[in-house]
Amino acid sequence: MTAVTAPTREAFRPAMHYASKDTWLNDPNGLIYYEGNYHLYYQNNPFGNVWGNMSWGHATSTNLITWTEQPVAIACDDYEDIFSGSVVYDQHNTSGLGDGTVAPLVAIYTSAYKEDSQHAGIQAQSLAWSTDGGYTWSKYHGNPVLNRSSANFRDPKVFRYNGPAGAYWVMVAVEALDFTVVMYRSDDLKSWDYLSSFGPANATGGVWECPDLFPLPLDGNEDLIRWVLTVNLNPGGPNGGSAGQYFVGEFDGVTFRSETTVTEGDQDPARLTEYHWLDWGRDYYAAVSFSNVPDGRRLMMAWMNNWQYGNDIPTSPWRSPMSLVREVSLVTSEGTPHLTQQAVIDPAALTRTVAYTELDVDGIRSVAGGGAVQLIEVTFVRGSADEFGLVIRGNGNEGTRIGIRPGDGRLLVDRTVSGNTAFHGAFSSIDTAPLRAMDGAYSLRIFVDHCSVEIFAQDGEVTLTELIFPDPSGTGVSLYTTGGTAKVASLRLTTLA
Repeated sequence: MTAVTAPTREAFRPAMHYASKDTWLNDPNGLIYYEGNYHLYYQNNPFGNVWGNMSWGHATSTNLITWTEQPVAIACDDYEDIFSGSVVYDQHNTSGLGDGTVAPLVAIYTSAYKEDSQHAGIQAQSLAWSTDGGYTWSKYHGNPVLNRSSANFRDPKVFRYNGPAGAYWVMVAVEALDFTVVMYRSDDLKSWDYLSSFGPANATGGVWECPDLFPLPLDGNEDLIRWVLTVNLNPGGPNGGSAGQYFVGEFDGVTFRSETTVTEGDQDPARLTEYHWLDWGRDYYAAVSFSNVPDGRRLMMAWMNNWQYGNDIPTSPWRSPMSLVREVSLVTSEGTPHLTQQAVIDPAALTRTVAYTELDVDGIRSVAGGGAVQLIEVTFVRGSADEFGLVIRGNGNEGTRIGIRPGDGRLLVDRTVSGNTAFHGAFSSIDTAPLRAMDGAYSLRIFVDHCSVEIFAQDGEVTLTELIFPDPSGTGVSLYTTGGTAKVASLRLTTLA
């Protein structure tokens, strides 16, 4: 294992993922597209690079790849920390918070009240608004606007619902310790009425957090709309620690009814792999979607870390990146609706490409065209091998193994010798996901950055996201098999600018 010293820690700063300049970040908040800019707000400690002093950091982008850090948007104070939430464009000024000429952006966030507050120990939902495009914010004088007198009522995601009963705002939030999503409605974002609850269901191995609820056409059919409810949990993921799950069903403006629930109440550990997971890796958490995106696209983003070791990853002065933005779709797979995900990539970021076809692999085979930041697209055809795949960010002594075991129907990522793994006992791991062949082949799209690997398998039907901390000189790529042979039908390695 390589001990990474302080002077090299900045070498892990991602090229294709957002990380703050010199502070801590976690959950993405308030994701919204407005007047040509994508706004990423996020949980941020403005005063250090470990969790604490929760405020909303802010970054903007026009292409979802290159982000510009902005000043802190909504700051904690002596009375409250600013926990997760969402932002909506209040186009018709239903809140009355506009200035008469500009409709406001309204943030709905969780106030985590401190000892000096009259609401000490309570988590409740509050508002802030902006009339300058989301750069400066004012807290609403009537906060909190929704208080259940609960210590774990948090993470509101708000959207505009249009149905037979008219248009109104819907909030989904969680009672985290009860494994329950609670839903409310409002006409003005200030007064809220209870609608319904969902849960417990499927994975309940950790607290529920950061829910989202949105419609998608099934198999591209706009006449066949299904609703997707996502909820993140910590711990209890399929490979340990933090993760996100989702349910597919119907929402009538009052109640969400799941069609994909496997277990209700307590989870069954033996059925963990039957649940629908947003990502099978260890480092994809608190995923939520953007509001107000043109053309009805559903774009999601997550915190690329895990609460098991999040405060300890070996980066400085910043700590924690965000995932790539993903466009999600809903397709029928083996008779059941599933999300598929595709990374959003700016073509301008793609530069030199090295391509191969019809490679026979028996053992280890190095290929030219490796790099610290690149897109790898590969299609394997099974031969006699028990396992086949790639080793990325390799230097001969270490590397990250991405393998396929066709007999087990599994995709794996082995980061036990990926570089620095000694900073926390929970980090070193071999993590797996279910994977089935399509027409006898396995296709992977792998985004490699200075401290991460995001894998999109079989057209995004399965994703697996992991942090890695390799020696900066380790940029090699090699193919491998064990117990026999395999064929690589095609391999493209594209340098990312």
